[in-house]
Amino acid sequence: MFVDHVKVYVRGGDGGDGMVAFRREKYVPNGGPAGGDGGKGGNIVFMVDEGLRTLMDFRYKRIFKADRGTHGMSKNQHGAKAQDTIIQVPPGTVVKDADTGETIADLVEQGQTAIITRGGRGGRGNSRFATPQNPAPELSEKGEPGFERNVVLELKVLADAGLVGFPSVGKSTLLSVVSAAKPKIAEYHFTTIVPNLGMVETEDQRSFVMADLPGLIEGAHQGVGLGHQFLRHIERTRVIIHVIDMSALEGRDPYDDYMTITEELKQYNMRLTERPELIVANKMDMPDAEENLKKFREKMPEDAQIFPVSALSRQGLSNLLFAIADLIEVTPEFPLIDEEVDESESTVLYKHEKESDGFTITRESDGAFVLSGYAIERMFKMTDFSREDSIRRFSRQMRGMGIDDALRERGAENGDTVRLLEFEFEFMD
Repeated sequence: MFVDHVKVYVRGGDGGDGMVAFRREKYVPNGGPAGGDGGKGGNIVFMVDEGLRTLMDFRYKRIFKADRGTHGMSKNQHGAKAQDTIIQVPPGTVVKDADTGETIADLVEQGQTAIITRGGRGGRGNSRFATPQNPAPELSEKGEPGFERNVVLELKVLADAGLVGFPSVGKSTLLSVVSAAKPKIAEYHFTTIVPNLGMVETEDQRSFVMADLPGLIEGAHQGVGLGHQFLRHIERTRVIIHVIDMSALEGRDPYDDYMTITEELKQYNMRLTERPELIVANKMDMPDAEENLKKFREKMPEDAQIFPVSALSRQGLSNLLFAIADLIEVTPEFPLIDEEVDESESTVLYKHEKESDGFTITRESDGAFVLSGYAIERMFKMTDFSREDSIRRFSRQMRGMGIDDALRERGAENGDTVRLLEFEFEFMD
């Protein structure tokens, strides 16, 4: 089975908890703080492995969680950082955020990596909170929760040249005679339901990768037939090879076929029209093919590159392969990501991650105030509520964020209920 589109859940590891501990030393209050910090949680990292060809492995495992960091220990011993979780993906994998549609990484080269979700930082031990006013604090942090997200993986086949056209025009046959690929060939529509790749070598020892892609039909850009499954893969090809059945044995007009497929490519992605194309007039060994080719040329622009061939009898293939190789040499790669990236070999995107909103306040039907937001929830999860010092610190942090004032503005009074995640507090003015 060829799998080229999956959705998975990834979560970085939680940070280790900081520790409250004291050393025993003469003339130092309580022996002095000696609690170590927790270790950082592991990241989820995707790495390209050329040995993979599909996303099949993700059909059976769709949840990935990295390990958490080790907790801090006494004697100021910091916890160990957790190892990153490395997940292998095939070359040509595009990783997108499932909720926003934002492209996180475009992975194309062997060994290329991208951090998809980061692990949480370790919580600080009580040694970090010592001050002249409080030289022996009973205060520490829990580890920061790991970052999580749902991501969509799309595999877009890496090929220099892509064969497009209606079903049964001879694309698979053409690939089989110019390369060592062995695609399934039969006399019915949609024999090719997964992309086939073949390495082609010309007589002058130039080589390139050619892809035989599933056949297109009208409405493909809207998902009709194998539309989106096909069009996803042609986005990476540098040269489009348009194969047309010039025999018209199936009752279709060659020129209408050409215009229909061209329009489908345009509707799916305007940038596909920027790619150079060659037109292959196939099945020239059939009756009426010469006459149809003559009519076809009359309707096409004068600069259109049309190559009459017969894939079955191998006529005209040598000139076609030379022309494809020439075009590939002068055609740059087309980036899938429109925004500017660093001009380096890697196409992993590194972006500044802005701080999420601090908090929002809503009101429920029972009159309770509900606190939510990344910053306040993160702060809450990192607080150790078993210690009085930690509770006081959390109260000060909430006041510093302006939550107390915001609740008063919303009409909160003494004794009102305030909810945060699954917990409830009583508002004290």
